[in-house]
Amino acid sequence: MKTNSKIDSLTATFPPHVQKRIDKKTKIIVSLPKKIGKGYKSFWAYKGRYLVTKGGRGSKKSTTAAMKIIYRMMQYPLANTLVVRRFFNTHKDSTYTQLKWATHHFGVAHLWRFSKSPLEATYIPTGQKILFRGLDDPESITSITVEVGFLCWAWFEEVFQVRDEDAFNKIDMSIRGELPPGYYKQLMLTFNPWSENHWLKKRFFDNPDKNTLALTTNYLVNEFLGEDDVDIFNTMKEKNPRRYSIEGLGNWGIADGLVYDNWEEKTFDKDEISKKLGVFSVFGLDFGFTNDPTAMIAALVDPRDEAIYVFDECLAKAQVNKDIAKQIKYMGYGKERIIADGAAPKDVEDLRQMGLTRIKGSLKGPDSINFGIQKIQGYKIYVHPRCEHTIVELSNYVWDNKDGSPINKPIDDFNHLLDALRYAMEPVKVQKKSLLDRYKKM
Repeated sequence: MKTNSKIDSLTATFPPHVQKRIDKKTKIIVSLPKKIGKGYKSFWAYKGRYLVTKGGRGSKKSTTAAMKIIYRMMQYPLANTLVVRRFFNTHKDSTYTQLKWATHHFGVAHLWRFSKSPLEATYIPTGQKILFRGLDDPESITSITVEVGFLCWAWFEEVFQVRDEDAFNKIDMSIRGELPPGYYKQLMLTFNPWSENHWLKKRFFDNPDKNTLALTTNYLVNEFLGEDDVDIFNTMKEKNPRRYSIEGLGNWGIADGLVYDNWEEKTFDKDEISKKLGVFSVFGLDFGFTNDPTAMIAALVDPRDEAIYVFDECLAKAQVNKDIAKQIKYMGYGKERIIADGAAPKDVEDLRQMGLTRIKGSLKGPDSINFGIQKIQGYKIYVHPRCEHTIVELSNYVWDNKDGSPINKPIDDFNHLLDALRYAMEPVKVQKKSLLDRYKKM
């Protein structure tokens, strides 16, 4: 089926025993250019094994991937699709909703059944399935079988969160076997390119093989954005050019001059860590509203091993104080000692009166940022994989530069959760061992 024709047919051929029960109309006409928009012709037409798309926010990459899956499954009556994210519980508000939206966008929602237990989508005329899985339950992926046809396609959404290439390879190997003539296997990967150090760059963009199409897209090809959406990018371009390069234009995040190189992503049991002698918890809050989000971070500190374990986070825009208080209580930290941004004493007092009785403002001073950074640099930071925003910030928080040379000042970006961590660590005494090690390095 040609995807560049002005009008294209989306045809559902029903088995005889369900044709009358489902719908008398067996042909639905859609204009693909109108439904999909510009900028995705090669994405839509490609049938090789790896279709890899990095892009900024608002670039249509995820919605176009969802549309392609719905369209192609109705075109190939024996094809089934596996949709994968790092964590299974993130599907409902992302891929599941996007695919459901795509059925309405094409006018075929009455031909699809979406269920939440189990989480799957079924094309009613044929029984084809879209299956949702998470890498946090690998057994559920490697043992997949389908009732009708073949497992042909997989969609990895936000694949940047998959830090382990071996985990991807295991899924890759599960899409195997001979297919009927005209069918093809494909893995679609969509993500925001937060760091150039990710395995995705080396494998699919620096050294692509003949079975790979690697694309970069951005909001400039999305004609469905409103003027207010475009204004957000224009403001970002002016005030945060580094973030605009990544989130706006879809370029790789450059990790030169990281403020923190003493961290790693690691799965750990918070309850087990908290049982260790001397371990205690810290909580930090950084205020934001329109352009900057409000950031809440929770961590355990092990002073003996000089380790920080980041186990929870929250990042949200446009939150007034009552929303912040409600969110913190919902997360279960309403009775904890929280160190918030001391530059907003009125907000701190508001939150105290709303029930966060142990919250207090941080100390402010001319060297407080660098002093707080130096303190945290004396620890090894372990970040739980579910703290996705913290990982993004640690991957992009760098020292500023003047005329191409780094200066002793970090950029004022990718630092909302990390500022919250500085506040959280403020009451923590610096270990003598850390000071001695720092002195030896001078």
